[in-house]
Amino acid sequence: MEFKHIPVLYHEIMEIMAPQPGEVFVDCTLGGGGHSKGFLERISPTGTLIGIDQDTNALAAAQANLAAYEGRVTYVHSNYSDLDRILSENAPEGVDGILFDIGVSSHQLDEKDRGFSYMQDAPLDMRMNREQELTAYTVVNTYSEDELNRILKEYGEEKWARRIAKFIVEFRTKKPIETTGELVDVIRRAIPKGAREEGSHPAKRTFQAIRIEVNDELGVLSRTISSAVKHLKKGGRLGIISFHSLEDRIVKEQFRYFASDCICPPEMPFCQCDKVSEVKILTRKPVVATKEELAENSRAKSAKFRAVEKIV
Repeated sequence: MEFKHIPVLYHEIMEIMAPQPGEVFVDCTLGGGGHSKGFLERISPTGTLIGIDQDTNALAAAQANLAAYEGRVTYVHSNYSDLDRILSENAPEGVDGILFDIGVSSHQLDEKDRGFSYMQDAPLDMRMNREQELTAYTVVNTYSEDELNRILKEYGEEKWARRIAKFIVEFRTKKPIETTGELVDVIRRAIPKGAREEGSHPAKRTFQAIRIEVNDELGVLSRTISSAVKHLKKGGRLGIISFHSLEDRIVKEQFRYFASDCICPPEMPFCQCDKVSEVKILTRKPVVATKEELAENSRAKSAKFRAVEKIV
């Protein structure tokens, strides 16, 4: 299958990240290379880019799409959770820009056998890195009712979490839930008819929650932002695109922490933490898609972009 991934908020990101000739940029979620192509056009002729992706299909697609920049791109097959090591090895002097595009790509949703989509019947997988062991099948068929309830509530913000978890556990006493289609059927039975007919697809939140659990998306994001800030040069920019409230909350809170020059409790009479402000926030509110972009790419609907600039 051809790798198709339309880069969201492209023009806004190019403006805020402001890549300049000769700079070093990092795309932590390379995908098909859409944002990276924009960076490379602007950092030419001497700038370089480090492209990271845990999906080998994405890396192959990006190499084809960025063929014109051969020799100026370092491709790394890894999860961005390993960013500290990757940048220590490939850019020890620091970098000028880092971009994260969090979540599942359009291609991964469309690639049937990956099991990310509730719209197509496929094996329960949902691994972004197909070399890892944990799959959606394992989560759905081995997690306890309490564990399933927790991830559906926490990661999916699903109000029917307990009923869905209960129905999953009951169903699998007869046979394992092996496909996305079977899981969708279980979810439909768990959610009352009136609620099923409201809003988005009834399986959307459950699939999101399981995908986040399989790929440890929130944990990886939270741990990696500090590594990104650490490796920015003074004046370097860090931008993060998120697609749901839990991700955006992590980004917002972490950016606020790194921008703060004191984290002492309010009741303290004077500062004792010696915290130094490391960044300034470039986006007071998250940047969202325009009506024009949404007309062309509906998957940009929930995208939010936040950015900071290193000041020390």
